[in-house]
Amino acid sequence: MQIAEMQHATMEDFDRLDIRVGTIVRAEAFPEARKPAYKLWIDLGGGDVRRSSAQITDLYTPGSLVGRQVICVCGFPPRQIGPWMSEVLVTGFHQPDGSVVLCVPDGKLPDGTRLR
Repeated sequence: MQIAEMQHATMEDFDRLDIRVGTIVRAEAFPEARKPAYKLWIDLGGGDVRRSSAQITDLYTPGSLVGRQVICVCGFPPRQIGPWMSEVLVTGFHQPDGSVVLCVPDGKLPDGTRLR
């Protein structure tokens, strides 16, 4: 879909999204997932650590993810992925080869900082 063909969102639509920065505090393989993925634990500040499943195994290892800040969508309902409950959506960009590059802040931010 070309950008000109996309339906336009309103600022009210954007304001309803809860997009925050968080730090990955734990990452491990998720062998039960249908597609290669990792289980992630993401600190969103104030003791709020949420879980996510992310299909980012092409470019990242669990060890390279711990301590990395990522941009997360926090307002979606939890989603059951096999035996794992994913509570936030980690954002990234799909490359032509199918790999995903994480969407990350350009500098260190306090965990939980909201995108405005």
